[in-house]
Amino acid sequence: MSSVKSLKPSNFRWSICGLLFIATTINYLDRQVLSLTWKDFIQPEFHWNNNDYGNITALFSIFYAISMLFAGKFVDWMDTKKGFLWAIFIWSVGAILHAFCGIATSGILTGNWLVGFAESKEIIGTLNNISLVTSTSVTLFIFARFVLAVGEAGNFPAAIKTTAEYFPKKDRAFSTSIFNAGATVGALAAPVTIPFIAKSMGWEMAFIIIGALGFVWMGLWIFYYKKPHQHPKVNEHELAYIQQDQDDVAEETTEVPQKKMSLKQAFGYRQTWAFIFGKFMTDGVWWFYLFWTPAYLSSVYGMDSTQSALPLFVLYMITLVSIVGGWLPKYFVDKKGMNPYAGRMRAMLIFAFFPLLALVAQPAGTISYWLPVLIIGIAGAAHQAWSANIFSTVGDMFPKKAIATITGIGGMAGGIGSFLINKGSGLLFDHAHKAWTTIDGIPLLEKYPEFKDTRLPDDLLIQLKNSGAVISDGIDKGYMIIFSICAVAYLIAWFVMKSLVPKYKIIKE
Repeated sequence: MSSVKSLKPSNFRWSICGLLFIATTINYLDRQVLSLTWKDFIQPEFHWNNNDYGNITALFSIFYAISMLFAGKFVDWMDTKKGFLWAIFIWSVGAILHAFCGIATSGILTGNWLVGFAESKEIIGTLNNISLVTSTSVTLFIFARFVLAVGEAGNFPAAIKTTAEYFPKKDRAFSTSIFNAGATVGALAAPVTIPFIAKSMGWEMAFIIIGALGFVWMGLWIFYYKKPHQHPKVNEHELAYIQQDQDDVAEETTEVPQKKMSLKQAFGYRQTWAFIFGKFMTDGVWWFYLFWTPAYLSSVYGMDSTQSALPLFVLYMITLVSIVGGWLPKYFVDKKGMNPYAGRMRAMLIFAFFPLLALVAQPAGTISYWLPVLIIGIAGAAHQAWSANIFSTVGDMFPKKAIATITGIGGMAGGIGSFLINKGSGLLFDHAHKAWTTIDGIPLLEKYPEFKDTRLPDDLLIQLKNSGAVISDGIDKGYMIIFSICAVAYLIAWFVMKSLVPKYKIIKE
């Protein structure tokens, strides 16, 4: 009986995949706290506008981008276990730091440092220099986002490196789509938890409670993770399955340290540039949906963070369909006999067509806000399916010693793209709100020219609307422009990637 049992492969690799899923979920929960609290809780306290928020999210993206370049090298140097631990420790500290930005603003501007969250809010409320309050608080939040970005940059290089250790090439897109679904689950859990924590306990506690989850995960990672050929829970049959790709076996079993790929070497390959361009064009789309959808529902449909909880929950529930992103290339490889890269690129072309629906998101919103919610959900699902496969192209073509480095380079490119779309969105939305808004059919700046070079008062349009004026907010047109950019980004990315790497070619250096 025991001999029969010993022939059955263990499945411990899926437990490791589960840990990656949890880490990614926590990663995205931490990232979402600001986007779900700034409009209703933080903006009234610090007087931010769209451009202030856009600056914070854009700089987070650029910090993330630069950190990704070094995070991959760091994970390759530290190796998977220690690299992942350092990453989640740093980002959890960064997440919690946000909670103390109010106290720090109070301390810097008035000298009152030893105060609680509620008292610091009262002190800030007594200050007359609103622009100083705004600039100080924005600077402090940018610092907290910097720490968060440095840590979060390590998540995907470490996770991709782990999947390359624990899964054969044909299964990597599927395993990546599973742990990458943590991004969706984190985004899904965020709107039904964070606004309610902020409403009942204060926005500061939302950052602290969500940030503390990372420290719990660290204990699980220390206890569970070892290399597959060293792990007692991985039997010989599962190990043979993991190592079925012949070029992987030597890397898995050797104990001799291998020479890492330098950045100069990495940038010399067309495969690297294909990955760079694909990430640059598409990462910002997902980050735009992640960071700006709550603000979109607030600005265009007047929802507060608790009212938007259900639409956002439904939106991110739809994105769970992205798990098919891992199954489809596996189907092309197993059933159609395609090589991994060809199967993955065919699947990515299919996924690239779905975001085109975003072209009608804003016009459809005149019928019901549920239509843009559903469309953004479908576009988000397509992105996550695309993302699982573009990450896996690295494992298809590069040796394991270079995977985290290449992933980091691509992440840097994605971060730069995200910086541009977040910064551009903040500027565009404030411009559209001011320059394209009409009051009783008259352009706002024609009626109130004194606001041409200054900020609009926070409650100006609300007061005008309450007085009976007919308001047409120009911010709708701003969202239409960004949605259109998001819609076509994937097809452009696919055609450039295909032209750079038309056929499957493994790099063995």
